[in-house]
Amino acid sequence: MDIEFNKNEDALKQLVFQLKSKLKKVYLGGGEKRIEKEHAKGKMTARERIAYLLDEGSEFLEFGAFAGDSMYKEVGGCPSGGVVTGIGYIKGRQCVVVANDATVKAGAWFPITAKKNLRAQEISIENKLPIVYLVDSAGVFLPMQDEIFPDKEHFGRIFRNNAVMSSMGIVQIAAIMGSCVAGGAYLPIMSDEALIVEGTGSVFLAGSYLVKSAIGESIDNETLGGATTHSEISGVTDYKCKDDQEALDHIRKIFDKMGDRPAAGFSRVTPAAPALNEKEVYGLLPSDRVKPYDMMDIILRLVDNSEFEPYKELYGQTLICGLARIDGWAVGIVANQRKIVKSKKGEMQMGGVIYSDSADKAARFIMNCNQKKIPLVFLQDVSGFMVGSKSEHGGIIKDGAKMVSAMANSVVPKFTILVGNSYGAGNYAMCGKAYDPRLIYAWPTAQLAVMSGAAAANTLLQIEVSSKKAKGEEVTPEAEKELLERITSKYNEELSPYYAAARLWVDGIIDPLETRKVISMGIEAANHAPIEKPYNVGVIQT
Repeated sequence: MDIEFNKNEDALKQLVFQLKSKLKKVYLGGGEKRIEKEHAKGKMTARERIAYLLDEGSEFLEFGAFAGDSMYKEVGGCPSGGVVTGIGYIKGRQCVVVANDATVKAGAWFPITAKKNLRAQEISIENKLPIVYLVDSAGVFLPMQDEIFPDKEHFGRIFRNNAVMSSMGIVQIAAIMGSCVAGGAYLPIMSDEALIVEGTGSVFLAGSYLVKSAIGESIDNETLGGATTHSEISGVTDYKCKDDQEALDHIRKIFDKMGDRPAAGFSRVTPAAPALNEKEVYGLLPSDRVKPYDMMDIILRLVDNSEFEPYKELYGQTLICGLARIDGWAVGIVANQRKIVKSKKGEMQMGGVIYSDSADKAARFIMNCNQKKIPLVFLQDVSGFMVGSKSEHGGIIKDGAKMVSAMANSVVPKFTILVGNSYGAGNYAMCGKAYDPRLIYAWPTAQLAVMSGAAAANTLLQIEVSSKKAKGEEVTPEAEKELLERITSKYNEELSPYYAAARLWVDGIIDPLETRKVISMGIEAANHAPIEKPYNVGVIQT
C-alpha cells in the first residue's frame, strides 16, 4: 500500500508542478518585453491593477486563466484570452473583476475573449455580484471579426448584458485605463460609473485614422476622446484620474459606500479543517485511472472535521450522496464511487458507472437538497451510465432522465469538480458545463470527452478501416497499428483538462488542495443571490 501511495503521490505532485509552471507562463501575458512597454507608458499590467485594487492579503479566485491555451497559433496565440477575470474582495465586498491585458495583442478581442467576458458577466448575474471592468483594449481582432462580431453569443451580447445587469440592480464600475474603441466604447459608458485615466485612457467610436478616412477630419486621439475631452467637454466619463493608482483608489472609495443586499441564507457555521490530512489526497488517487479507489477517502479529506452524513448508504452504491460542510458551508455532495461494489441483489457493480439504483438515489437526494436550501457539490469521476440488455430492460434511460431532470431544474447553486473521468452522459448527469454549475473546475487528473481514449480510438479505427475496405483498399496489421496510434494521440490531446480549460468548458484547473477554497468562495458568491424560483422538476420519469 505504501509503495502504491508513494507512486500515486509522486505522479499527482508532478501534475501539480506542471500546472503551476504553466500558470507562471500564463501570468506573463504577452511576455516580459510587452510588460516593460506598458510600464514605460506609466501603466500597470492587468494583473498588477487587480492586485492593487483588491484588499491586501485577500483571496482571489481566477477563472479562465487557460482560456485560449495553445489556440490561434497562426497569429502568435492569445494567452488567457487577452483578459484576466476572477472573483475577489474590494473593501471586504465580494465582486467580479475583468481586466483587459494590453500585453496580449494590445488587448484585442479574439473569439475566446468574448466568451470569457460573457462568462464573467454570467457569474456576476447568477450571483448578483458587483462587477469592475478595467478597460484597456484595441477592440475586435479584425482578421477574426466574423467569429466575434455578429452572433448571439458574440461581442454585442456583452453590451446587452450591461443593460440587463443595470436593470437588475447589479453594480457595474468601469475604468478606462488605455484604449477603448468602437463598439467596445459602449461597455464602460453602459456601466453605472466610468473613470478615465489622464494621458493613457481614451474612448471613441472611431480613432483618428478612421475619422480621417471616413469624413476627412484631421485630429489626434487625445483631443478626439481623451480624459479632458470626456470629463470636461462631452461629459461621457464621470471621474478623471491622474494615473492607474488614483483610478483604482477611487473604485475602492465607491465600493466603501455601497449598501448591503438581501442574502440567500445558506447555512454556515465556524469553518473547520478536515480532521484527516488533506495532502493524503495526492497518494489516495491512483495514477492509473483504470484502478478502483474509494471516493469516500477523497471526500473525508475535503470536508470540515472529516464528517459526512451519508444518504441511502447501502443502496445505489456507485453514487455517494450525503451532507457535510466545506469551510463552514452546508453542502449536499453527489460523488462517483470508483470502487467495485456489490448490491444486496448480488450484482457486482463497476465503480464510476451510474446504474438505475444510483441514479434513482441521486435524483431523490438532489430534490431533498432543493427542499432544504442546501447547495450541491458534484465530484466527477464518471465513465457513464451502465449499458447492455439488463440495464436497458431495467429502464436505465428512464432513471438517468429522472436524475438529469432533478439536477437540471435545481434552484440551489451547483458546483462541479472534475476529479478524474468525465465521459459522455455521465458528464451531463453529474452537472457538466451545460447544466449551469455556478463554478466548474478540474483537477490536473481530469479527462473530459464523450468516451475514454481507448474506447473512442478503437471505435474510430473500426470506422476508418471499414471505410478503406469498402473502397477496396487493403489494410495491413502494420498500417492498422499506425492508424490506431495516430487516432489515439489526437484523441488523448482532446481529453486533456488543458484542452477543456482553453475552450472554457471548465473555469480552470486547480491543485486538489484548492478545492475547498473554490467551493467556499463559490457558495459565498451564491449567497448574494436569494433563490426566487420555486423548485419544479416538471414531468419526471418514474
